[in-house]
Amino acid sequence: MSKQNRRSFIKTLGLGTAAATAATYTPFAIGGATKKVVVVGGGMGGAVAAKYIRMMDKSVEVTLIEANKDYYTCFTSNEVLSGKRTLADIKFGYNGLKDHGINVVIDKATGIDADRKKVSTASGRSFAYDRCIVAPGVDFRYEKTPGYNENLANTSLPHAWKAGPQTQMLRDQLTDMKDGGVVAICPPPNPFRCPPGPYERASQIALYLKHNKPKSKIIILDPKPSFSKMGLFTGGWQRHYGYKTDNSMIEWHGTPKGSDDNVISDVDAKTKTVITGFNEVKADVLNIIPAQKAGKIAHVAGLTNDKGWCPVHGDTFESTIHKNIHVIGDAAIASPLPKSGYAANSEGKTVAAAIVALLNGKSAPDPTYVNTCYSVIAPGDGISVAMVYAFKGGKIVKVKGSGGLTPGKFDTKLREREQYYGYSWFDNITNDTFG
Repeated sequence: MSKQNRRSFIKTLGLGTAAATAATYTPFAIGGATKKVVVVGGGMGGAVAAKYIRMMDKSVEVTLIEANKDYYTCFTSNEVLSGKRTLADIKFGYNGLKDHGINVVIDKATGIDADRKKVSTASGRSFAYDRCIVAPGVDFRYEKTPGYNENLANTSLPHAWKAGPQTQMLRDQLTDMKDGGVVAICPPPNPFRCPPGPYERASQIALYLKHNKPKSKIIILDPKPSFSKMGLFTGGWQRHYGYKTDNSMIEWHGTPKGSDDNVISDVDAKTKTVITGFNEVKADVLNIIPAQKAGKIAHVAGLTNDKGWCPVHGDTFESTIHKNIHVIGDAAIASPLPKSGYAANSEGKTVAAAIVALLNGKSAPDPTYVNTCYSVIAPGDGISVAMVYAFKGGKIVKVKGSGGLTPGKFDTKLREREQYYGYSWFDNITNDTFG
């Protein structure tokens, strides 16, 4: 099988295989005891896990606890910044999950009692479980960025790394900016949600500026020496935005290993000035993406390690700290699986199968995980990376020969097809999760 065909196969595997598994799954013999699962967090991992548990075994009572009545996808949210999409295009509700018999509770989970197997909420309610799935996404380590804090993020300097109101605020700042203005993007250190995201963001903002404010410039102050899909992004920036020329719309400033060249040392919020070990940049629009950690409920429940992430067993994603609690999505330590929407979806389905088996007194099946990440540099110029993962020798590993990266040599038809695949994937995965 050729690399390109193999990559195309991988991209359909994540949705198709899991869907086929659910469609043909035969529930185990049902005993007299009620089986209860509580899912905390209704994002790409939690929502799909809840749905697939019900699809696999309707005898399981599933409660999904989510603080917000609507979910905005982080993937493709950068296209709101270019004007390609609106917030309404990336907004999803939970009626589809209710149709599957899931008890959807719009409330904030405030505690998880691992000994008593109960989840408590802000409204004072309590939900018992036999197995609990925690999918809290990420929270932000504002203390790592002197001069920046949560209040600034919500009022004047949006990070927009959780899609929603901050995404719209950043979009409004771009449209209000004068032609000839400077947009400064400060990506976070590793690890963080959606590794290619800051660079797709730069691409989408550049697309908007190119057609509306062509005298403007984007400066990326990166604390890392390199980034995900770097060659593909910089090649696209050269094609579309004059990268590495005197008229480049995008400047990327990296940080050599061991240096602090573009690590933020201070932020002057009033003047929108960023100070690093080597640079001082005054911006018209300042987009700081803070360092990250697991979502708050994971810390409250004692599911995190000293680095702020959740250690799990790679075959079932059950916490290594508390039994009967499974942590999926961005919060989990699952390397080499990335922190992405597709990976969370894949983890959710695999964990659903594991929990249904365990609740019925069976062994969890051998897991397989899939990830594909799409980015759009400009119209007709899509790129992607794909990989299949297995669990071997007690850890998650890449399946040799299974992955693929968009070829570096530009091919018009291939890049147009990649963009089409990416948009089709968006429609499919959101329907798979929320439909």
